[in-house]
Amino acid sequence: MRKLTLFFLVVGTLPLFSTKDSTKCKFSFYGMWGYNREVYTTSTIRFQNNGSGINENGAYDFKVMNVKAQDRPDFDQITDIMNPTIPQYNIRLGMWFNNKNDEGIEINYDHAKYVVTDYQTVTFRGTINGQYVNKDSLIDPNYFHFEHSDGANFWMVNYMKRINIYTSKNKNFKLGYVIKPGFGIVIPRTDVTLFGKELNNNWKISGICAGMEMAKASHRFGFLEGVFCFGYQFNMSKR
Repeated sequence: MRKLTLFFLVVGTLPLFSTKDSTKCKFSFYGMWGYNREVYTTSTIRFQNNGSGINENGAYDFKVMNVKAQDRPDFDQITDIMNPTIPQYNIRLGMWFNNKNDEGIEINYDHAKYVVTDYQTVTFRGTINGQYVNKDSLIDPNYFHFEHSDGANFWMVNYMKRINIYTSKNKNFKLGYVIKPGFGIVIPRTDVTLFGKELNNNWKISGICAGMEMAKASHRFGFLEGVFCFGYQFNMSKR
């Protein structure tokens, strides 16, 4: 499956580790928690099977093309404080080097959900049980459905560059932005219905991703960050 991801994240945070004057320290650390929305481009999902296992349709190798999907934010579950990981959420752990270039590094985890839209017209192309198929079909969720509702789970490492735009006279408030290019891996758990049979898979590394984030407003005692992220995931298939 190939997809392009856009999301906007708003995070209200306080640093996990802080110092009274970070300019006197070689490093400073922070942590963030937030929630996100996703917008996906159309995807191509590839299905492969060599005929092994319980499979009445024999060997197959085909692609489902021009697939539309949406996220599933589950924001109505935010009030469930015992299960904070049900909604689409984000975690950031970072370290600033406090050098003259204002650089840092960040570990980035995004729990984003990907759900194929039912009853849309897609293109099936490839071979099923030795027969070549190339046709447009309306997908019925009883016959075909695909989702990462336990999360597409993006893990990334970002390089950070901070650029200041405004600093108040008392230096308690700063407004600026941070550029965060990065790369990483995707670890989803796929729920799929194929040929009318449901199959829930285990979590596994299913692809790699690259992305870019930016935007931030900060305060002496913490920061509020709005993030726009552009990402690309590729090299995914379902076997």
